[in-house]
Amino acid sequence: MQAKFLILVVFLAIAFVFLAAAASIPNSNILLGIAKIILLLVGITFSILAFASRYYTYLIIPMFQQHSRHLVLSSENAYWLSSSNDAILHKEGEDFVATVIVNIPLYVSSTEMSGEEKLNFAAQVGRLSSITSYPMRITSQLYVMNKDSYIQQLRDTISTMENKEAQLTQEGAPQGEISKVHGALAMWKKMLDNVSKNMSLELATFATISAKGTKEYEAVNAVHQKAMEIMSGIGATLGVSPNLVIGNDILKFIEPEFLIPYSTVSEQITKNIQEEVI
Repeated sequence: MQAKFLILVVFLAIAFVFLAAAASIPNSNILLGIAKIILLLVGITFSILAFASRYYTYLIIPMFQQHSRHLVLSSENAYWLSSSNDAILHKEGEDFVATVIVNIPLYVSSTEMSGEEKLNFAAQVGRLSSITSYPMRITSQLYVMNKDSYIQQLRDTISTMENKEAQLTQEGAPQGEISKVHGALAMWKKMLDNVSKNMSLELATFATISAKGTKEYEAVNAVHQKAMEIMSGIGATLGVSPNLVIGNDILKFIEPEFLIPYSTVSEQITKNIQEEVI
């Protein structure tokens, strides 16, 4: 409320100064007349701003403060990747915290299981909570598959087959050979249409483990030891071979851009728009 009143007073004061200056200028010549009109317009503008500030203070205050303040998005320390390329590090006080992601490959689906198999699988998943005394988080997450590179390979193949078909036709090749190339071209086009028209989703199941240390390497070594123990337990319980997620693959589990790839979504949107236009 004080800020609103202060802005009102300041704007009214500025408007009064400009209006008083305009009133004091005589109409002796054209230049003075133009200056008087300009001062009057400025004074009227500030008068309007003064009374409008009651409703638009939330816009006016940031406008004046944008050059005098720094925007702090987060007071937490930044995260970075360890030298081993498989752990995410950040600092909490004087300690380092290392976090690794263990991928759990599951090759079964509940839609393909019988009732008894579903109960056995649920019991196996329940036993995961008892494989270690260390805290861990197990997550199942759906994300959009980025098919752009595969779609581009299909387009390149189609372009090659079209050129080959055109070349055979120009050379007067046997009809059987041309028909064979034409059939392969139709197959690749159908495959491209099926791949690009639907959004493909992939289910990822993973465990997240963290450890703390006074030094960076201590935190990384501690989390590796925990991860090895947990990976052994997961392998024995579910009968799979879990692995540490390394490098850029970590981004798939933590970055929204990799969960929903921008280019793949753009491809879908563009295709939908084209279909509507057609």
